[in-house]
Amino acid sequence: MVDRLANSEANSKRIAVVESCFGTAGQPLAIPGRVLIGEGVLTKLCRKKPKARQFFLFNDILVYGNIVIQKKKYNKQHIIPLESVTIDTVADEGDLRNGWLIKTPTKSFAVYAATATEKSEWMSHISKCVSDLLEKSGKSPTGEHAAVWVPDSEASVCMRCQKVKFTPVSRRHHCRKCGFVVCGPCSEKKFLLPSQSSKPVRVCEFCYEQLSTGATLPVRSNSYSLLPPSSKFGPSISDDEDEDDSSD
Repeated sequence: MVDRLANSEANSKRIAVVESCFGTAGQPLAIPGRVLIGEGVLTKLCRKKPKARQFFLFNDILVYGNIVIQKKKYNKQHIIPLESVTIDTVADEGDLRNGWLIKTPTKSFAVYAATATEKSEWMSHISKCVSDLLEKSGKSPTGEHAAVWVPDSEASVCMRCQKVKFTPVSRRHHCRKCGFVVCGPCSEKKFLLPSQSSKPVRVCEFCYEQLSTGATLPVRSNSYSLLPPSSKFGPSISDDEDEDDSSD
């Protein structure tokens, strides 16, 4: 079906509409062979709180952006090549249900659909697009992916030293390797993670030691509570304002 739609007028018009919704701030999306598979609103678990984002699934990329005017205007366009994507389901937790992880070498995050059926359809279509791309290219699935950041609301104290309590003075930071919420003293070092940045990025003391010695870092389980039921998406104090998740 994808091949049949690739050069259809209907597909071209649908992609043109998406491009117009992002305007000049967005990148051109129409290229030969690209097909818009589906679209919809998903709740993205951002660093400070869950936020609604408009997602577009193409046969080779996943695009999402902030909703300015529903079905009319979006901004802050993000484009994720599907070849580098792996997905994992997320257990229902409190108010957040029907979720899964979207993992790439550059960035990983959780999203939530409105219903279990929507979740199933999204995951099925994404998996099919990824497998088709890998089959055509002969490449292997991506083995390494960026850590999913623990939301600010989950950590009232540093997740490494377990001593420093976060306050307006003692601010939250995120380790780019493990995704833990850590204090300043526990994350003073930086290390080059080429898949995430061309410059050294903040890592916690534990990850820095492991990376420096070439030791294998333990894989953090994604089974942690992404947002505790008691949390009401209240304000949090963080010093990772350089990350796009400060507004995304």
